[in-house]
Order: sequence, then structure tokens, then C-alpha cells
Amino acid sequence: MTRFDFKRLAALALAASLAGCGGDDGGAAAPASTTPQVHLAITATEDVAGNWGSVGAYEKLSGTLRGEVDPKDPHNAVIQDLALAPVNARGMVEYQSEFVLLKPKDMAKASGVLRYDAPNRGNILTMPNPAATPSDAVFFERGYVLLYAAWQGDVPKSSAARLTLSVPVAVNKDGSSITGSYRSELIPTAATPVMTLPGGVFNGTMIPYAPASLDNSLPGYSLTRRLNEGDARVAIPPADWKFADCDNAAKPFPGTPDGSKVCLKGGFDPAWLYELVYVAKDPKVMGVGLAALRDTVSFLRHRAADADGVANPLAGRITHAIGQGTSQSGNAMKTFLHLGFNQALDGSKVFDGIYAHVAARQTNINTRFAVPGGGGAIRTDHTAFGQTAPRALDKDAVDPLTGRQGGVMTRCAASNTCPKFFLGLSGTEFWQLQGSPVLTDAWGFRDRVQPENARIYYYAATQHGGAGGTSSIAYAPANSVYPRGTVAHHSDTFRALFIALEDWVVRDVAPPASQVPALADGTLVRPEQVAFPAIKGVSWPVAGVATAVPDFSYRGWFNAYKVLDFGPQYVPQDESGIATQLPPLVGVDYAILVPQVDPSTGMSTAGIRGVEVQAPLGTSIEFNYVATPGVVDLTSLTGSYLPFHATEAARLAAGDGRPSLESLYGNQAGYVAAVTAAANRLVAQRFLLQRDADLRIQQATATTVLP
Repeated sequence: MTRFDFKRLAALALAASLAGCGGDDGGAAAPASTTPQVHLAITATEDVAGNWGSVGAYEKLSGTLRGEVDPKDPHNAVIQDLALAPVNARGMVEYQSEFVLLKPKDMAKASGVLRYDAPNRGNILTMPNPAATPSDAVFFERGYVLLYAAWQGDVPKSSAARLTLSVPVAVNKDGSSITGSYRSELIPTAATPVMTLPGGVFNGTMIPYAPASLDNSLPGYSLTRRLNEGDARVAIPPADWKFADCDNAAKPFPGTPDGSKVCLKGGFDPAWLYELVYVAKDPKVMGVGLAALRDTVSFLRHRAADADGVANPLAGRITHAIGQGTSQSGNAMKTFLHLGFNQALDGSKVFDGIYAHVAARQTNINTRFAVPGGGGAIRTDHTAFGQTAPRALDKDAVDPLTGRQGGVMTRCAASNTCPKFFLGLSGTEFWQLQGSPVLTDAWGFRDRVQPENARIYYYAATQHGGAGGTSSIAYAPANSVYPRGTVAHHSDTFRALFIALEDWVVRDVAPPASQVPALADGTLVRPEQVAFPAIKGVSWPVAGVATAVPDFSYRGWFNAYKVLDFGPQYVPQDESGIATQLPPLVGVDYAILVPQVDPSTGMSTAGIRGVEVQAPLGTSIEFNYVATPGVVDLTSLTGSYLPFHATEAARLAAGDGRPSLESLYGNQAGYVAAVTAAANRLVAQRFLLQRDADLRIQQATATTVLP
């Protein structure tokens, strides 16, 4: 298939799901009503501390939205196993989503902007907190309504703060359990006799899929281990591991049978990566979460009341909606767009703007036995789901390695529902999360032309999680080679860009141009071409050859990106269907390129260069190394920081080829002047709010770095 044919792909996915379970209609007996119902329940209302300019006071509403998805509506045809989900008396598939809503008490003072922030594995990451971050007040002062609603159906209610979504379990036509292949990585952080499913650094706290049998000697069950991601898997005999709970004393191996845990004879060693494949049962229809998000936002934007007459607290006051997701949930927002869910049931746009923040990939939410909580680093989830859907944004993008055509914007372009779109990338996205394929062709020979409705922003010299400030740097030599963390951060940049996206959506004020490294100007290069500065005692991999102590190998220096084959019933372009080949077959490589650095300071030369990059106190590096002997991989999603020496004498004595603070700034006043100039430039470019610029200047004045 070389053309991107929506109807055929949807039909393939549906046919694959039916063939895999032996059913054809999920047992639906009742005809569907033409209008899915929504039922709103507000369970708590509380005041939000503070008064916010002319908008005044805010309040926080918590509750649930219970809704329906019509399995016969073509808008829902792409949802894997929807036809196999139980239906109610109206012929509808049901879900229930928890939500939190922050709104002005007086909705007449609201701006009309609804900002939806997608929870990350059920956690609210981005709720404004002016007490801790005064600049967050800007969103209240501008009269935003802020919505947080669950979209992920395997999040446990492990804390009151976590937002959960109830989705149905798919069943065979005769009501029996559906079974299928499932994979989990078990990554111990310390020696332990037992590990709890589902395992993995990223997905480990989600609700696991139960094994169909506890007999691990059956076909389809295996446990392997390897030291590095790229090493060959070594099988562990079934007699040496069991689905069981055990410890080293009261319940030694083989322990007590338990489908939620794995007990290993001799215990799990944190130096190894363990991979478990087993036959699972009872797959959740996880893609219902995308429909739930679509219909939740549409209800709050347009409906006066729910099916029971309960008033919509936002009725008549929302004119625009902007969706945002960070990391995993940012990937989910791209998947939401890619699979066509930005088209509401009435044909209108759900979101007028979408900001996918530190989100290089897509999220696996629409396969059978989906793993939406998975990640994509080097030592974990390297060949996990989320890697086959297109990275390119343009609707006509072509992948020459697979012959597939279409990008993230293909479906929304066909339905005229594409939003204004921001994609933000930290440096870690390039080194560990395969960020460059959105910028270049598959071979890394040509810069991509991006859609007119899209902007891509690279936050120079930053790590995935943001951090910022020298107090955030941690040095644990047993865990990582260099001090972990970056002083350069992207929280200020994100805040300013979100306002720019609002201006674009609401007032049609064009945002700043994309700020990315490029092949054309030499700021995007092959990893071995990065011009790191010379520092005595510090070694960088060069040209694919291991260098001086410590012994680094090019093999684990960046996260490769390969064509993956999960079997014939899988629809890779859509991250849908049924995976039957686990682990996947690994094919050819896509090119991975990374930002070039200044050979003097080691700081990135392209992108949005924040205050800490333009007026640095040290080098914020976008990756770090695992310190474990024999392990050649990068640490997961973290950077590193090497401070400059204060004086020229100290720099020369240390053999550091980078400049000293003395040579950069002369004295304290020179440093403050450099920070001030950088902050003012960023404000003028709309990459920094004035209140954040004032704070950076104040901090520089208060931080003595030179006499």
C-alpha cells in the first residue's frame, strides 16, 4: 500500500480485530441512538486561592463525565476492537472520565479560551501554581478555563490526584475472553527476588494485563535478559521463573502463584534488562479514550446541559479551545490528531490549537493490548509501541523506507479540521527520543518543509524534564558519569509560547517562526560530527570509535530509530491493529541527527537559546552516560552539566578548553549585563514573558559568580 487510504486502513484494522477474536459484531443487539449521551456529575467545588487581575477569583470543580461512543458511527471506525465492546440498551459503548476544571467564578469575565491539558499517566503535570511559580498567574489573569480530563484507560486510582478513565474490555462473540501476545520490560533498580507487572520504567505503575495462564511453559511465554539494549537476548528457562510472589526468606522461589508478579530464581539483577513475553487476556478498548476526549471537549464547548438536564458550567462562554500535552501526553495529542479525532461528531474542530510539548513520538493507545504508558528511551522501551506511526507532520509526507504515505496532518487536512499546531523539542528528544525525523527525510539528507499551520521549536541545551538552576544538578558517580541535569530549561519558554499560540488561535497574530537546527546551515549534524570542546578528563565518542577513559561505545551514544514489524495484523501507520510479533522484527535505520554545539562553550547553536544558554555559567549537555561498568547506554531522559571555571588561572590549570567566567564577563556587573541583554532579546522575540525576564535579571543580580 503506497497511498494513504483512510477507509482501507480502517477496514483492515477492523477486519484484523474480528479475525483475531472470531467475532463480527461484539454481540450488539440493540440499535444505536443517533445521539450519544453525556452525563455530567460535579462531585466537589472549592475555591482557588488568590484574585487574578480583572478576572477575579477562580474555583475548582471536580467530577466525572459518563459518555457513550456509537460503534456504528464512521467517526469511530478507527478504534481498535470497538465492535467487540459490550453495549448498553441503546447500542452504545460506555466510558467514564474523571476531570478537574479551573474556571473564573464569574464566567462573564472568562476570556473564552478553554485550555485542555492532557494528564500524563493520570497525573496533572501542568496545573498553574502561582505560589511556587509566580509567572503561572498569567493564565488566570488572562481568564483561561483550564480542563484536565482522563484519556488513558489503564491508570489505577492509586492516589486522589490521579485522573482515571473507565473503558470497556473487548470480548469474543460468545462472551469468552480474548487472548493475545503481550510484552513487558522488567527493569529492576535494585536486586530483588520479584517484580510486579506491568513493569518498565515508564509503564510500571499502570494496571497490567493478566496472563491467560500461570503456566509459563506454554507456547508464547518467555523471559529473557541482556546487558545492553543492543545485546542478544538470553532466554531464562521456564523452570527458573514463575508468575508468583516470593521473597528470599518466608516465600522463597517458586513462591505463591500470582498473575500480577514474576518471581525469578536467584533474583533480578539491576545490571540487566529483562523482557517478558506472555499470552495476556481481556484487552481494554483503549482507543475509546480518544473518543472520550473528543466528546468531552465538544460537550463543554457547545452544549448547554447534559442528557439529564444538568447545566454545563461553561455553557455559552467558550469560543476557542487549545489542547496541550507534555511528554507521553503530548505524544497522545499527536495521536489524537493523527487518527482524526480533532473532527467532532458534528464535523467541527475540537481544538483550534494544539501544543505537543517535548513530544517526539506518538502514543500507543489504539492497538489490542495497548500500552499508552510506555516510553521510548535506550535502556527501556527501545523497540516499544509508539515508534511506527509517522513523525512527519505534512499530510503528503512519504516514508521511502516503508512505502507508506501520510503524516500527522493527513486526516485533519481531509476533513478541514487541522488546528494551529506547536511542537516543542528539548535536546533529549534528539539524542534519546528520535526527534530529528520530523525535521529531515528518512536518510537525513534534506530538511523537511513544514505545514503552514505548524511551528516547531527546539529548546536549546535542555533536557526532557526541564529542570533548571544549579541547585537542580545532582552528581551520583555510581549512576551517571557526569552531574545529572541541565541548568538550561524550557519552562519559561513554554509559558511564552503558549501565549503566542493563544494569539495565533484567537487573534490570528502569527507566532514566531520555527526555531530548529537544520541541515542547510550546518546546525543539524550526524552525532559523530558534533564539535565538543576539549576538556581534560572528559571524553566524547568521535566518529563511531570508543575514546579514552571512561570507555564509551558509539553503540549506545544515541537512540537509533528502525523500521519495526509487529506482524501482519498490525497497522503500523496508525499504531493500530493486533501485534503478533513480539519482540518486533527490526529492519533498516532511519537517520538520526542531533544539534551542533559551539566548539568553545559546548552549548547548542540553534533553536531558542534561553538566558542560561546566551549567558551561561557552564555547559548544559543534552545527554549523559550510564556509569555501570559494561553498560554503554545513555542515562534515561537526562542531560548533564559541567560548570565553567571562575578564573582563567583555574581554567588553564584544569586543562579546560572552554572559556572561564572571568573571560566571558569580566566581573559580576558584566554577568548581570549579559543576562539582561539576553532576557531583553528573548522578550522582543516573544520567547520570554517580561515578568520572567525581570525574574532572571533579579536572580542574576542576587547570585554572585564573580567579584
